[in-house]
Amino acid sequence: MRGEIHLVLATMLAGIGWIASKLVITGVPGDLFIAARFLIASFILLPFCYKSIYRLTMHQILSVCGVGLMLTLGIQVWIYAVSITNSLSEGAFIMSLAMIIAPFTAWLFFREKPKRAFWIALPISVIGMMLLTLGNGWKVESSQWCFLLSSALFSVHFIFNKRVTNTVKPLVSIYFQLLTVGVVSFVYVLLTEEVTYQLNDTVVFWFIVSTLIATSIRYLFQSVGQFSVKIETAALIMILEPIWTLLLSISMLGEEIKLQKLLGAAVIFLSLFVYVKLSRR
Repeated sequence: MRGEIHLVLATMLAGIGWIASKLVITGVPGDLFIAARFLIASFILLPFCYKSIYRLTMHQILSVCGVGLMLTLGIQVWIYAVSITNSLSEGAFIMSLAMIIAPFTAWLFFREKPKRAFWIALPISVIGMMLLTLGNGWKVESSQWCFLLSSALFSVHFIFNKRVTNTVKPLVSIYFQLLTVGVVSFVYVLLTEEVTYQLNDTVVFWFIVSTLIATSIRYLFQSVGQFSVKIETAALIMILEPIWTLLLSISMLGEEIKLQKLLGAAVIFLSLFVYVKLSRR
């Protein structure tokens, strides 16, 4: 039961991370925010896994960092989408579709034919996406396309990460991936134009929340929880993340959700639930 509690806490912290990220990038450019956030978060995790790092081969380190590059792409697209969207909860539900997209991605890269659960859940999720995104004269917004692209990139990261963690401990893998995201993003910031930003108490507070709580502690809870819980149960719990994001965005950001979009979010949640339940069978 302790593992399940850890995973529920991880989803709650992930929801807080959505709110914190949106508030931080009002004063700090997204690229700089991601670089600082993930570099500091990786340093915080280092004391928990440094002994295991010495046992890794160079091939294992390069493999994990390669997976980290995929994570970097997904996060950079995600933070851009967060910066231009007016609905965080909508983005969170679109991002949760990575679980549905992952079997198709595995089929594309590794010729692993999707299970029956995928083909049942896919049309349900498509209906949910249509309800969620096609609300303004049946026109998809730029942020929605970006969230969908980020979701696809995260699905690629998911299937490669699953293969890497067969030979590398999850916490060590998470450390190197967070470090890779931070280093690559920092290099990108240095190579681009001069960055201007404005720091105030609010931005600093939410930056600390996003780095310490929503990244380091969240991933620590998630790795510990996934280690002791069956993968099907973990997947079922992890789909709570967009629910927390929805509740937090309404209560903290004053976001208004139209009935059609709320229905679309519910249908996407249903598709994820159906997929996980049928996969267990």
